[in-house]
Amino acid sequence: MKIGIIREGKVPPDARVPFAPSQCAFIMKIFPIEIVVEPSQVRCYKDGEYEAAGIQLTNAMGNCDLLMGIKEVPLDQLIPDKTYLFFSHTIKAQPNNRKLLQAILKKNIRLIDYEALTDEHGNRLIAFGRFAGMVGAHNALWTYGQRTGAFKLARLKDHFDYAEAQMNYKAVKFPPIKIVVTGSGRVASGAVEVLRDMGIQQVSPDDFLNNIYNEAVFTQLSSKHYVTKIDGKPFDYNDFYNHPQRYKSTFEPYFKVADIFINGIYWNPNSPAFFTKEDMRRHDFNIKVIGDVTCDLAPRSSVPATIRASTIADPVFGYNPFTETETAPHQPGVIDMMTIDNLPSELPRDASYAFGEKFIQDVLPELLTEDSPVIKRATVTENGKLTDYFKYLQNYVDEY
Repeated sequence: MKIGIIREGKVPPDARVPFAPSQCAFIMKIFPIEIVVEPSQVRCYKDGEYEAAGIQLTNAMGNCDLLMGIKEVPLDQLIPDKTYLFFSHTIKAQPNNRKLLQAILKKNIRLIDYEALTDEHGNRLIAFGRFAGMVGAHNALWTYGQRTGAFKLARLKDHFDYAEAQMNYKAVKFPPIKIVVTGSGRVASGAVEVLRDMGIQQVSPDDFLNNIYNEAVFTQLSSKHYVTKIDGKPFDYNDFYNHPQRYKSTFEPYFKVADIFINGIYWNPNSPAFFTKEDMRRHDFNIKVIGDVTCDLAPRSSVPATIRASTIADPVFGYNPFTETETAPHQPGVIDMMTIDNLPSELPRDASYAFGEKFIQDVLPELLTEDSPVIKRATVTENGKLTDYFKYLQNYVDEY
């Protein structure tokens, strides 16, 4: 098998890669695989690092068996009749990527989506979620510091790696602020990891609501803490997972006392939002900064103020709850929104290396296995058609 690592063509550019140079060399030594790399000026690992590891640089991607990237490939850069592996952001029928899936089908491309690589129980095998949560938490605190002037943090993108950021955390003194983190998966775990590394104390949800602290604290909420069954029956996780429309939000006590909200859930569009636009206009809505790592865009979103994704270059915008419009951040009465949708790209070396390790361990052997069920479940298109697993996207594809 010959794998080509393509350069990222999406704008704004993403610095991440599927494999670090040392991982490419390891793969070629252990597996019957050749890897070539398309030159790029934006990767976190430079062309020279790949060459030093013995990896060939070439613009000739057409003779590769598998083309691997990270983000969506621009339509004019898709090579017909090839197999691609990247995050297509189409499997939730995202309107902004309909044309991409249409082009993939028209060009007879076999698309395998990282997001659909799962085990037999439906658990994802590979993701950048931990790093999204880490950067999301850091950026939420950075935003609060920018808003108040109470402390200073450098952006993670300006550090060589996370180890350097950890060293710098030791010099920061945080004021007595309250931070609420939602979620219990990879994203939320990454956020909690950073908050702990910052020296911020974790407290229980009850203590968070009822106690006053003279230091910075955070609490982590799972779904049982912020939703309840509409009919008054006890919360049931499996029921909520399968029938989220039967539940309503109980997040109100938290938005009354939290200063910062870091959202790290996987949100089902049938689930209730944490709060409404009307709630955000209340005098007792205390949240000043929202780090929406989930970044589902309104109106189909868990946070109604996530009206657009921000960027690494311009990470924060203000949301005026009274006009329901975007405005400049850091103003009285305005809520600061950090909604970057490619957060791991601020820690690209760490994130890429961790991604490559998981891929080598859990996915690469499947690529070399004939009729692998893991690969079949993740194959979105083949032979110019949607596969059986993704037939539900047919209406999405047919719309223009």
